[in-house]
Amino acid sequence: MTQLDPSGMSMTSAATSPLRAFLRTEAASAAVLVGAIVVALAWANISGTGYESFWTTELPIRIGPLSANLDLRTWVNSGLMTLFFLVVGLEARREFDLGELRERRRLVLPLAAGLAGMVLPVLIYLAFNHSGAGLHGWGAAMSTDTALALGVLAVAGKQVPDRIRTFLLTVFVVDDVVALVVIAVAYTSEVHLVGLLVAIAAYGGLLATRRIPYRQRRVVFTALAVVLWCALLSSGIDPVVTGLAVGLATSAYLPRRDALEQATTLVRLFREQPTPELVREATTGLTGTLSANARLQHTYHSATSYVIVPLFALANAGISLRPSLLADALTAPVAVGLFVAFVVGKPVAVAGTSWALMRTTHGSVRPSVGWAGVVGSGLIAGVPFTVSLLIADLALTGKALEEAKIGVLAAAVAASVITLVFYRVMAGHTRALLGTGPQLVDLATPVDPNRDHVRGPADAVVTVVEYGDFECPWTQMAAPTARELIATNSYIRYVWRHLPLHDVHPHAQLAAEAAESAGRQGKFWPMHDLLLANQQNLELERILKYAADLQLDLQRFRTDLTSHDFATRIAQDIDSADRSGVAGTPTFFINNHRHNGPQDLGSLTEAIRQSLATAT
Repeated sequence: MTQLDPSGMSMTSAATSPLRAFLRTEAASAAVLVGAIVVALAWANISGTGYESFWTTELPIRIGPLSANLDLRTWVNSGLMTLFFLVVGLEARREFDLGELRERRRLVLPLAAGLAGMVLPVLIYLAFNHSGAGLHGWGAAMSTDTALALGVLAVAGKQVPDRIRTFLLTVFVVDDVVALVVIAVAYTSEVHLVGLLVAIAAYGGLLATRRIPYRQRRVVFTALAVVLWCALLSSGIDPVVTGLAVGLATSAYLPRRDALEQATTLVRLFREQPTPELVREATTGLTGTLSANARLQHTYHSATSYVIVPLFALANAGISLRPSLLADALTAPVAVGLFVAFVVGKPVAVAGTSWALMRTTHGSVRPSVGWAGVVGSGLIAGVPFTVSLLIADLALTGKALEEAKIGVLAAAVAASVITLVFYRVMAGHTRALLGTGPQLVDLATPVDPNRDHVRGPADAVVTVVEYGDFECPWTQMAAPTARELIATNSYIRYVWRHLPLHDVHPHAQLAAEAAESAGRQGKFWPMHDLLLANQQNLELERILKYAADLQLDLQRFRTDLTSHDFATRIAQDIDSADRSGVAGTPTFFINNHRHNGPQDLGSLTEAIRQSLATAT
């Protein structure tokens, strides 16, 4: 059973950042995807023509005056895969609003690397296929498969730091965006103007829905997205691009503390009077604290990763592995061109573009990871599958299509093996993987040793800031971790800042003021430890007893509490938390960068180790 804190959030969800959750889901689904590929190959080779005849079965659908008569494979490729690219677009927008790309300068290098990582492979492919049946399949040489690539990174494990995963994901997003634009432009034979105009109008309406209240927006947003898909289908453009367009239009933001407090009030009202009306208001209030981007990702991400993409593989990866076909594929321009394009072209393009940009800009534009990380990113970018097969199915037929599938699968296997070997060799070379570039600064108010409460040496290389609440059980659970970090690492200083969650912890403000009052008498940290150890007993009488145990001047201590001398100071900490995007406790910042991962000793130690390697 999932444990809940008083704010109603699960321990698992609160300890996991959106990016980490995205990476974990994509990586875990890679095993399901590989299984689907194996099943498709077995099906195609055991059933003879049964595999192909099944997926080419017509499935007409009619809704009122609208109808579509597509085969099963097309429904998967252009219908269900729309949801996959919706998730890709949502993650791209989240990175743009909240992630590494919110500092627009950081978009330059992954954008350039992503584009070069598509152009060079296409040129390599065309060098092998400048004429003949494979010429039109050049688009299949462009795109990396996010799920398989992240699956390989999962196998590599902790040898791949999170910053490299973030850099890679940014390159992958650029890759997918451009690939879908290519599908819409280069692989559309005829465009019907009326359908295109309807699609443009629907997308404009979809962009305008952000001004509509959340409760009404869901219905309107969904209806316009369906109209957009149908209009693109009727226009002749592959409607799979609908998902990406909708995802990019859906903004992301962190929950605001005041919105969470209002939601908590609604839940309390429901607790006092459990009526259907208050159920609806409380549910809407809680859901409304999250961005539409987060809600849609939560709704569709697992389904697309574990069901839709494997179903796509089942529908497209089936090849009759005849000995004659395999023998021909060894020298076939389509298969060889795709293999070389991905295994050689991708890493050369990513690493070469990064180097060229850094040289031409005299270092003002440089990778957010080290050069070993750049090379590793280029190697893993050579893993193709989903979009490559999608384009191959649009562009090629017959034997050329079979050869393209063989080339894609061979490139995926080879790039995966090369990447794993590379990261195994580079294991332990953290600095070479991470480089020396600074991470984004997330902490709005820098640490001030003359004001903040600090444990550890003043000249520490790594600074850990925690926003905590003395009545929060998760803050209490994190306390031993913080003490262990300080005790075992002489290069860390630890900073505590207050964030009492008044709406769920009625004694948190009093406890924070008590700690400050004790600090006035030189006993902040002893009181800090006592309050966390006894957070179930934070009434005034108990707190006065703790003060007596610490041999404080009780008259002065009581006067400080009753006059609320430190309320302003605590409000300043709360303000700094709001400006840093902190809504819950505990929240950690490591060298001014928000730690979004698990808060156990091992995870924090690894994050600190990476910060130390970069800083030194």
